[in-house]
Amino acid sequence: MSIIDMRSRPSFLHPFFGGAPGTPAFETVRWVNRRVGTQEIDHFARVRTLADFVAEMDGAGIAKAVMVARSVPGVRVENAELARLVTEGAGRVIGVASVDPQQLGADTLAHARHALTELGMAGLNLDVGFYANPLRADDDVLLPLYGLCQELGVPAFVMSGPTTPDLRFNDPLAIDNVAKQFPTLPIVCCHGFYPNIDGMLAVAFRHENVIVSPDMYVFAPGAGRYVEAANGFMADQFVFGSSFPFRPMRQGVEDFRALPLTAAAREKAFSGNAKRILGLV
Repeated sequence: MSIIDMRSRPSFLHPFFGGAPGTPAFETVRWVNRRVGTQEIDHFARVRTLADFVAEMDGAGIAKAVMVARSVPGVRVENAELARLVTEGAGRVIGVASVDPQQLGADTLAHARHALTELGMAGLNLDVGFYANPLRADDDVLLPLYGLCQELGVPAFVMSGPTTPDLRFNDPLAIDNVAKQFPTLPIVCCHGFYPNIDGMLAVAFRHENVIVSPDMYVFAPGAGRYVEAANGFMADQFVFGSSFPFRPMRQGVEDFRALPLTAAAREKAFSGNAKRILGLV
């Protein structure tokens, strides 16, 4: 089985991801790893180059990794830099662009279109609750970006989860409104809006274009409900993500294999669903 990791970031991409030992950011990455059950806390420190990153993929049996950019205050990853890594990755890395509408203002849509059409990014990441002024996922300012993704036939990746600075914006019910307005757009809910699992599952039940990607939180307390849904109605809407560097790739794959998923649901989560969403089939 060729595994596709739907959420991964190399440590060297930005100090925020643990690329600068001895800094507060480095210790924050170690802290998150402890909180999500990592067995080798400092695993990410050995990934200093793209070659190191690919070696980690090989060790975990991951064929392709979706490298997600970020554009929020304090963490700016240029889409052009990500495109360079995709090229150097020789088919092993899939790039997802990122834009900050509050930073770019009226130029936001043009930047997003450039990243998707000129730089060849496979999707667009929206860090909705992490902008300087946090947004709900269905905020009006974001609607043109969803529309662009639907127009171009690429998925939108929406960041969520318990690290959202203001947890009021970690609301999966906002995705319900987006999915209704953009019914053919694959909406990948990164971190699965954990711990608001029931709301996430309700939205996924209503909309087949909503993709649930709990990533590292699929191993968190209460997350068995994601797995239960993936064995049923959500089989085509559930994907694997390692969340590297916040959890090791190899441990992520091994722990995911141990989840009580049916063989068919596991194959879809590891590979089949990602291939369909990313247009790899």
